[in-house]
Amino acid sequence: MAINYKPTRMEMSRLKKRLATASRGHKLMKDKRDETVRRFITFVRRNRELRERVEALMGEAMASFVIAKAAMSTAGVEEALLIPAASAKVEVESAKVLSVEVPKLTYVPSETRGLPYGVLGTSAELDAAVLKFAELMPLLIELAEVEKTCNLLADEIEKTRRRVNALEYVMIPQLETAIHAISMKLDENERGNLTRLMKTKDMLKAKEEG
Repeated sequence: MAINYKPTRMEMSRLKKRLATASRGHKLMKDKRDETVRRFITFVRRNRELRERVEALMGEAMASFVIAKAAMSTAGVEEALLIPAASAKVEVESAKVLSVEVPKLTYVPSETRGLPYGVLGTSAELDAAVLKFAELMPLLIELAEVEKTCNLLADEIEKTRRRVNALEYVMIPQLETAIHAISMKLDENERGNLTRLMKTKDMLKAKEEG
């Protein structure tokens, strides 16, 4: 949408102030976008590290569990895992990454440690699987936190990018065009006034000589 303006010096002064404000806002938005991208890359790297670690540990745990099921009866595995190994809770808070509110998840493990069953009648592979799954829990919590943070930062980067583009390719060019048009119109008016003044002066001079 084009900017409506009147070709006056006061209007040009007002538009120049708007242009200065838009230019400052554009710089601040670009700086924010660049810093958000930098933070986003840091979280993406951490997300990749966590995901690779979780997938590796999950693979090991599942492999141990498959061996345990082969070594034990299905009923024996189900009976051993009937009672949870331990209870745990997750404290949910929020934090700020630049101006973006992101989740802060803290895994609080139970004081009870060890296996939820006796060692008689169970296999060492089942023990290994249970312990690896327990090791996975805090990593899964952190992975969820980091992935959500990545999503929120990506949304913020996109919003900031749109604002930067709106200022850079729409608002600022329109203001510059309007200021230039007013300046040209004022110059034209000034030349017209000067021409009329000179004609009037010549007419008065001719009248006096006549």
